Amino acid sequence: MKVERVQVQGVDLEVIRGGEGPTVVLLHGPTVYSPEAPFLGMLSRGASIVAPSHPGFGRSTCPDDFDTVYDLVHFYQDFLDTLPDERVTLIGCSFGGWLAAELAVNYGHRLARLVLVDAVGIKVGGREERDIVHHFNTSPAELERRAWHDPTKHHSEKLGLGWQQHLDAMSDEEMVTLARGWDALCLYAWRPHLFNPRLKRWLHRISVPTLVLWGASDQIVSPSYGRAYADLIPGSRFEVIQQAGHHPELEQPAAFVQQVLGFIGA
Repeated sequence: MKVERVQVQGVDLEVIRGGEGPTVVLLHGPTVYSPEAPFLGMLSRGASIVAPSHPGFGRSTCPDDFDTVYDLVHFYQDFLDTLPDERVTLIGCSFGGWLAAELAVNYGHRLARLVLVDAVGIKVGGREERDIVHHFNTSPAELERRAWHDPTKHHSEKLGLGWQQHLDAMSDEEMVTLARGWDALCLYAWRPHLFNPRLKRWLHRISVPTLVLWGASDQIVSPSYGRAYADLIPGSRFEVIQQAGHHPELEQPAAFVQQVLGFIGA
């Protein structure tokens, strides 16, 4: 995997690329991926990966007039139009899953398949119920406990998280990247918190084959939330990855890649 810089409508974008096969565009969650993430290497054996860092995240610039999630959605429409492929497989993880779902609703003609991984973006419970753990009002330790099947493994092994690690182990550059990513997530998704009240109504417009993958131990957005998400997308398939939390691509990379490549091959 290698990191490149590309220009898209005035945005200087950081993009991880690598592999051979059908093109897969990967949209990350609150955390940018490291090019050394094991799942990327595994996935690259059967797919050509294009993994941008969202504007404002990682080392991608953010235009001064970007301040809603729809700026990102429209930006990624422009980004998809820069690719030579007529249609691509789109994978969205967590916050990136919200973006991917919006794109599938509004720009599905550029998609061959859709994979949503522990995605946020909709409201499934009642008015007083919290479907998604509040990222900005929850302590980092509690977020970590809820996000991982095994938080101790998260710290003891290199999972390819880029800067997501113990604060006391970070370099100054990694600390700046961490702060920048949280600022960007606040900018795009503070209120409503990580969902669009109208998206649920329009998921029926997704017409491409869709796989919804969920970590069985996810306590950020529960598997029941994931199943409800899948039920709103016509013909979608819902699969659970065992011994994984909110980041199955990182905790169980082999199982994740097997599901994804099997789906692309189908």
